[in-house]
Amino acid sequence: MTTHIETRALLSDGTVIALREASPEDADALRELRRELPDRYPLAENDVVLCAFSDDELIGAGAYAPSAEDETTANVVLVVTSASQSRGVGTLLLEHLVSLARGRGVRRFTADLLSDNPRMLGLFSELGLVMTATPDTEVVRVDLGLDAGEDYLDAVANRELTSGVASLRAVLKPTSIVVIGAGRNATSVGHAVLANLVKGEFAGELHAVNPKADELLGVTCYPSVAELPVAPDLAVICVPAAAVPAVAEDCGKRGVKAMVVVTSGVDPKPLLASVHKHGMRMVGPNCIGVASTDPEVRMDATFTRKGSGGGGIGLVTQSGGVAIAVLEQLSALGMGTTDVVSTGDKYDVSGNDLLLWWERDERTTSVVLYLESFGNPRKFSRLARRVARRKPVLAIRSATSEAGQRAAASHTASTATPAVTQEALFRQAGVIVVDGIAELVEVLAALENTALPQGRSVAVVSNAGGLGVLAADACSHNGLTVADLSEDTTAKLAALLPSVASTTNPVDTTAVLDADVFAQCVDVVAADPAVDAVIAVTVPTALGNPAEGIRTSSKPVLAVAADQLGSVAILENGIASYADPVRAAESLAALVQRAEWLRRPAPAAVDLPGIDVPLARKVVAEHFAVEPEGGWLEPDQVVRLLSAFGLPILGGVLASDVEGAVAAQKSFGQPIAMKAVARGVLHKSKAGGVKLNLGTPERVAEEFTGMQERFGDRLEGVFVQPMAESGRELLVGVVSDQRFGPLVVTGLGGVDTDLLDDRAAALAPLTSADVDDLLRGFRASAKVFEQHPEEPVHDVLLRVSRLAEMVPEIAELDLNPLVVKGERVIAVDARVRLEPVAPVDPYLRALRRAGA
Repeated sequence: MTTHIETRALLSDGTVIALREASPEDADALRELRRELPDRYPLAENDVVLCAFSDDELIGAGAYAPSAEDETTANVVLVVTSASQSRGVGTLLLEHLVSLARGRGVRRFTADLLSDNPRMLGLFSELGLVMTATPDTEVVRVDLGLDAGEDYLDAVANRELTSGVASLRAVLKPTSIVVIGAGRNATSVGHAVLANLVKGEFAGELHAVNPKADELLGVTCYPSVAELPVAPDLAVICVPAAAVPAVAEDCGKRGVKAMVVVTSGVDPKPLLASVHKHGMRMVGPNCIGVASTDPEVRMDATFTRKGSGGGGIGLVTQSGGVAIAVLEQLSALGMGTTDVVSTGDKYDVSGNDLLLWWERDERTTSVVLYLESFGNPRKFSRLARRVARRKPVLAIRSATSEAGQRAAASHTASTATPAVTQEALFRQAGVIVVDGIAELVEVLAALENTALPQGRSVAVVSNAGGLGVLAADACSHNGLTVADLSEDTTAKLAALLPSVASTTNPVDTTAVLDADVFAQCVDVVAADPAVDAVIAVTVPTALGNPAEGIRTSSKPVLAVAADQLGSVAILENGIASYADPVRAAESLAALVQRAEWLRRPAPAAVDLPGIDVPLARKVVAEHFAVEPEGGWLEPDQVVRLLSAFGLPILGGVLASDVEGAVAAQKSFGQPIAMKAVARGVLHKSKAGGVKLNLGTPERVAEEFTGMQERFGDRLEGVFVQPMAESGRELLVGVVSDQRFGPLVVTGLGGVDTDLLDDRAAALAPLTSADVDDLLRGFRASAKVFEQHPEEPVHDVLLRVSRLAEMVPEIAELDLNPLVVKGERVIAVDARVRLEPVAPVDPYLRALRRAGA
């Protein structure tokens, strides 16, 4: 038996347990556990056995044994102690067994369940996988397919939602708190945290640990955690770094459910050992704390100056400074939070956990994230997409500098900068990305009370012509359309306005207008069917201030007030008002972005006929048998791999000598392209390794000889292909990241690739909507698909995405050029680089590991 790294995961009641493959040290405990199994279900010594532990006690085990007849099928068995049943132990074990087996090539589980055990049958049937159950006298024979489709991933996510919310109750809805390290000195962090809890009138029991005081700020102090009268739900630790591990261990022994470690510079190893051993959740270390404005909780366990007023925003941030700045800005605007979590070094509780918490929290209307790193970006994407369907999710852009770019050889890989990958992640998940705290607050002000526009068409109404022009320009620069007003609308405006006014968009009402008439003008343009939203721009004059008449209308309205001191304000009627028309246009564009994302169809499985996964796996296995460390596939291997996924690839013949090259040209019976296969030569054209339109045996022999002279002993042969039709040349490619997964890229190809750098990117797996976005995402796309149909390229992108998903060993892939000619599309040149990878299941229910 092989011991694997221990994984922590949550049961349905929020309890933390540990899962790992059995080791020899577990033999006695497993023998004891076997006694709970009927004789017909032995656990054999050679089975793959997964153990579940709670406080070092074995509470369950699952095992599978591969079939002797079919290595892709295995028999599975589960056993859970009587005391631990009905808490999700069996389900969690089975999920992890499915993931473990699938990563090792198993595709089906079989099981014989006693017919009088409906609980176990229900466990299998509710898992979310395709199952058949066949009654047979005393047993029910179960067959379980292990391919994880959307139904299974949704079921796992729902179970994770239940367990995740339960585990965070001790963090965000504690009934009792202890502050450890609360000192008398008012300048100490521990004192400040305790003071905020007292000032905020925490609704539960509040204690402090201070061996030198009996009472502090009206709160009873105790010499140690062990002497507390109750085991608190939450401990806030503010002691010096060297003392934190011992305090954490004391908390675990006392039965504390969760900790917030404010202290920085803590040795992670002993701290995490206590957290894992005692099944605690932990925020931090190196954070400013947590807060909840829930009236039933009233918890401010932070050392912020003013705390947070009640509101609808859930805020999670790795930076304490960012949290404080956001709270200050929201407070100035009259907005507030539901919960604030400063994750700091993020050893345990992460942004993914908070997304689970806020998904169904009715008090939270918007979610704000500041994430400097992603422990599990693919799970984040799925969680964020679920939350964004219910409420806006905003992220402050960070950690996207070119300094993080990975050096890469291919065209596609050069695209995969941290910025490109993160942008793709956020865009596909429906996350609104902002540049900084000021923009965050400006967009939140618009989202707070403004209905989402039905389209991108905007009308600008202003009593200052120049500002109206700036607003119209800003709309265009942000991808919005300045609407063409109807004749009926311009006639109605003319009846309201002086003759010198401009009734076309942007509408210039002139400065001699009162607030009531200005408001009527806004209503008139809002009623125009061509208008989706209105930006009302005003400046005060000696004749009055039209801003006083701005009101809600039949379409979304944002205001711009030139005399406004702050960058954004919320008027009494809820309308967001900006000091700069550019800010108003940017915020309106964010609303449009969200509206368009919400209108996208939900992800659905796409049937792609003609895919042969076993053939693709065979090509991969052949390559690794020769090149264990991976590398670029030979041209004929590339053709076989891509053809296995139904991709239109121009075939060819690999020739090792001049006679073979000449014979290949004769067999095609037409002019050919001859490409060098030479060690260390990737960009063949630049190296002189591509010769085109070779129509005679003499030309083929001549150019082959030339390549021998040019590349010497590096030349291993040539790849001979018939000349392809000319057409529009595109690029389709993949570059994989171990954490983010495959990034699919498309754009202009051929000689235009490096010259124009016009590409769009999205993370696999791609939905049809993702592909639509890609096909419209590069600058030249409108012109390209005005002349050529989208459908053939759409199909190629879906197949490339499926290939990258099913063959995770693909590190880089380039189809360049992909030639589009009428309804036909063909990859004229292709390259694929493989790397060995360990199986990764990003959707598995498991708590974050520190450093991951």
